[in-house]
Amino acid sequence: MINIFIVEDQSNAQDGIKSIVEKEPGFKVIGEAKNDEEAINKLSEAGGANVVLTSVNQIDQDTISLLEGIKERYPENKLICLTSLEDQKYISKAFKAGVSGYLLKTISQDEMIFAVKHIAAGEKYICSELSIKLVQHLIHAPYSSNLQVELSRRESEVLGLIAEGFTNNEIANKLFTSRRTVEGHRQNLLDKTNTRNTAALIRFAVKNGLV
Repeated sequence: MINIFIVEDQSNAQDGIKSIVEKEPGFKVIGEAKNDEEAINKLSEAGGANVVLTSVNQIDQDTISLLEGIKERYPENKLICLTSLEDQKYISKAFKAGVSGYLLKTISQDEMIFAVKHIAAGEKYICSELSIKLVQHLIHAPYSSNLQVELSRRESEVLGLIAEGFTNNEIANKLFTSRRTVEGHRQNLLDKTNTRNTAALIRFAVKNGLV
């Protein structure tokens, strides 16, 4: 069971996030708060949260301090930022503050579920839309690698579609297979390239000529 605590100041948005995650078997919302400061106090009452999914409208020093406060007081909790902020500097600041995931509010329901599962398991995650934008900054990086990676034909197809920003469901539809099979190929790609998340996988693939 993945226990989730939601931080969102808009009631409609809070209800929407709750509805999405509670539809997934094995997910349970155990608490809610309007802001990070309130979350710091309520998390102890909720008890047992695995993931704190927090909406972030700005990443200034106050926000950073609150994120750091949650992480310091509840180090076992994985923090996920749900935001509209796309600038790389904000992503960097958030991860330095201790978050494990950075998701845009335009993220699909399938990718949100996928991200929560992987983050709860101890991985870091940046949503695919941002991963593609980060790749655009890396596309001219010099090719250099001594690591040989052998991918199957289907793994190469999945990798190419991941790099284009398609979700697991969309990839499954394009390849006429199941989402679970695509998730398996995605995990194999992470294992073979020794990368921890989609952003790192795409960066590896670009730098090593796999896409």
